[in-house]
Amino acid sequence: MQILEYHSLKKFNTFGIDISAKYFAEFSSIADIQEILSNPNHLKSKKLILGGGSNLLFTKNFDGLVLKNNLKGIELVKEDTDFYYVKSAAGEVWHEFVLHCIKKNYAGLENLSLIPGNVGASPMQNIGAYGVEIKDLFYELEAFSIADKTIRKFNKSECKFGYRESIFKHELKNKFIITSVTFKLLKKPLFNTSYGAIETELGAMGIKEKTIKTISQAVCNIRNSKLPNPAEIGNAGSFFKNPEVVKGKYEFLKIKYPEMVGYNLENGNVKLAAGWLIEKAGWKGKNFGDAGVHKFQALVLVNYGNAKGNEIFDLSQKILDSVKEKFGVELEREVNII
Repeated sequence: MQILEYHSLKKFNTFGIDISAKYFAEFSSIADIQEILSNPNHLKSKKLILGGGSNLLFTKNFDGLVLKNNLKGIELVKEDTDFYYVKSAAGEVWHEFVLHCIKKNYAGLENLSLIPGNVGASPMQNIGAYGVEIKDLFYELEAFSIADKTIRKFNKSECKFGYRESIFKHELKNKFIITSVTFKLLKKPLFNTSYGAIETELGAMGIKEKTIKTISQAVCNIRNSKLPNPAEIGNAGSFFKNPEVVKGKYEFLKIKYPEMVGYNLENGNVKLAAGWLIEKAGWKGKNFGDAGVHKFQALVLVNYGNAKGNEIFDLSQKILDSVKEKFGVELEREVNII
């Protein structure tokens, strides 16, 4: 197993931030992980597990061990009357996994098409889009315990899913390496097209009969029209979470801003669109050197070339302060800051 020193991570993060890791290694099997962590020095080192590098912002060099997850493999592990149980290794590219499931007619993931990153990060973040979250389709995951070098299974309740949250971002942060995720996918599709512009896009595509494939394509079309390709412009997708406010706060803001959109939640609160708040605060399309806010989607912060991580972080802080001052609403970063 080759462990590199002071290795550049520029090509391993979708922001394209040019920083280095003190130690860097890639693993393709559980045996690889065990070999790397058998070295006492690396076991004690600060660690970072990298998948697609699509939901993080490096603000400085990483003084520890970065492990790149290259675990591969997809299999149908079982099925029953209503569901397929599909297991994917954590290193699989998320969108390619979604396309695999669509090809096999495993329904449920189509609204999550074209989300950047790898499968292993999906439960960590409880990724979601267009009215669907991972927790809606999750069955179980397997993870390697760094402390005792064993594999442990986690069911849905043990993952403690929340809005872009899970136990792996808090209590168990840096204690486990997710190795596989199993999803509970539908044999009979339940189409979810009421969120966002999916219905409009299906109409523009001339679709008369919905399928999981056409919904996936509609989602891809919408995302491609609004979001920059990380291969062309450095970014990590949505940088901020959509904020949740009490209903009274929403009604107060709605009087002042009639065009404001809110989504009623089961707990009685209302979810606001962070992108709308940022745009109305005047940030959409603004550039500060190579750090900027995307011209088509205010939720996305971008690196136009050689921006440093702390420049993008400072821009995000200015946006947080501006939105709070204008609307009295506190935004929260969705991207992990390192």
